[in-house]
Amino acid sequence: MDLLHNPEFGDKLVTLMAAFVLVLQIAMVGQRSLVMNIRLFAAQSFLLGAIAGSIAWYNHAPHIFIAAGMTILLKAILVPIVLERLVDRIDIHHEIAPILNTPLSIMISGGLTLVAYLVGESFYHPEAGAASLGHNTLAVAISVFLIGFFMMINRRKALTQVLALLTLENGIFLAATCLTYGMPLIVELGVFFDVLVAVLVLGILVYRIRESFESMDVSKLRRLRG
Repeated sequence: MDLLHNPEFGDKLVTLMAAFVLVLQIAMVGQRSLVMNIRLFAAQSFLLGAIAGSIAWYNHAPHIFIAAGMTILLKAILVPIVLERLVDRIDIHHEIAPILNTPLSIMISGGLTLVAYLVGESFYHPEAGAASLGHNTLAVAISVFLIGFFMMINRRKALTQVLALLTLENGIFLAATCLTYGMPLIVELGVFFDVLVAVLVLGILVYRIRESFESMDVSKLRRLRG
């Protein structure tokens, strides 16, 4: 059978790309360069768009092509450009001191991945056809969500916390796309618009923090307490 019309090949392709999404998420945990973190996020978002496009093709769900295109355009191209320009403007290129060191952070990420696979396995009920996508992709989606949440807690720089929030949203998008073949289009458009507005607002906030405290360390905001 032609690979372009073979659902089993599509399932394997989606699983492979989802595995790379998880690898990129863990790589972000161990990466202190802000620019490299942004580029890893862009690559992760591109893979999410490719996953959505594959699901749309192999499962005859053309409405998902719109979500795939918007994911690539917005989160793999536009948002990284905005964030890289922000890094150049504030002239801070490295995360100096995360709360936990890199080896420990990666170990915790591995533990969260294990938890995610245990949780994902409990939700998996094999059925005929494309439902087999839920076996591995749900676990990956939960992993990305949990690791993104951990990154928000572990990082001190406002910009890396913004990236962690965006990767957390990527986990939600992956789960919605692979398990339900996309939310209603109007909901997806609203989510993409919210992400864009959030990035712009958080970008302004990051710049103002940098101007006020000569740092992006959010712990310095404690000075504002009366």
